[in-house]
Amino acid sequence: MKRLRTELKVDGGFSAKRCHGKVVGVNSIATNQEGLTMKRAIIGLDIAKLVFQAHWIDETTGELHRDKLKRAKVSEYFAQLPRSVVVMEACGSAHHWARKLIAQGHEVKLIAGQFVKPYLKSNKTDLADAEAIHEAAQRPGMRFVAPKSQAQQSVLALHRVRQQLVKFRTMHVNQVRAILYEFGEVISKGRLKAMKELPAAYARLEETLPAFLLDTLRDQIQRLAGLDKEIEAIEMRLAVWKKSDDKTRRVAEIPGVGLLTATALVATMGEASAFKNGREFAAYLGLVPRQTGTGGKVRLQGISKRGDVYLRTLLIHGARAVAFHTKTRPSRLTELLKRRPLNVAIVAWANRTARTAWALIARGTNYQPGHTPDFAV
Repeated sequence: MKRLRTELKVDGGFSAKRCHGKVVGVNSIATNQEGLTMKRAIIGLDIAKLVFQAHWIDETTGELHRDKLKRAKVSEYFAQLPRSVVVMEACGSAHHWARKLIAQGHEVKLIAGQFVKPYLKSNKTDLADAEAIHEAAQRPGMRFVAPKSQAQQSVLALHRVRQQLVKFRTMHVNQVRAILYEFGEVISKGRLKAMKELPAAYARLEETLPAFLLDTLRDQIQRLAGLDKEIEAIEMRLAVWKKSDDKTRRVAEIPGVGLLTATALVATMGEASAFKNGREFAAYLGLVPRQTGTGGKVRLQGISKRGDVYLRTLLIHGARAVAFHTKTRPSRLTELLKRRPLNVAIVAWANRTARTAWALIARGTNYQPGHTPDFAV
């Protein structure tokens, strides 16, 4: 029987060649400078610390490539290939390799790990992971993560360091409060109140406690002061970046969005074009209800809590500040609080804040108080 080859068009700009019902080549369609249609291979790349695994199909020969690469040879390997679509999981160092491959002229797409897992066959190996990434990239409607710039990753790194320092500071304060409680001294809740009361509590215990314990507790106070300085220094660096970044300045004009929220939001979003509309960005942050249902009946539950927990927490705290700590509460929020439970209204306002931020960044506009933005493209 004569071999029959057909060209099948797939949503999202991909095409697949079939031979006797089997896929022998999958490619991305592009156009060169002369206007001629070109086909770029899709390469599934499983990244790691030392050994990488590539999986792709050569369009011209139909040959299947399963190449194991040492870390030092990755850049050289892709430099010898024609422009391709390189797909990786959005895991550790993925954004770093995305920037390197983009600099070489390749198109890079990142996929969240939970979207790759359904295409993993049998045992989990590097080769199986690369094949699953290659397969997932060709699915219509697949969602991709926008690669982040070095500046955006640096800002997020500052937030992670600050978050850890805040945890250390809270642990130190709680530990000192617990130790003093064992010796009859009750310290008020709250870090600032506790720091004011500690010197007086130490003075009252000087005659009863051993000197070595008092010296250790005083060292704890010095550590707390040092942590305060380090946290303040990070916030000053974030403030400098905010002044130099136009997107962050415009987002910071939204009520309930301060320095931390504005810088973390812009850095986490990456490119606004990675999201179709504001609701998709809010869903990415886990600020939309989970949906379950069967038989055509859908039930809405609590928020999905997907995405970045840190940024979602900042947005919710910002919404609480707008609701209870502003002189002029927005009328829409006041009406929402009358109709819905407190936490539901707060999360709904945080959702609205995220969608507003996306609209400002996507359109390059400034925040207008009292104006209801169009969150869709």
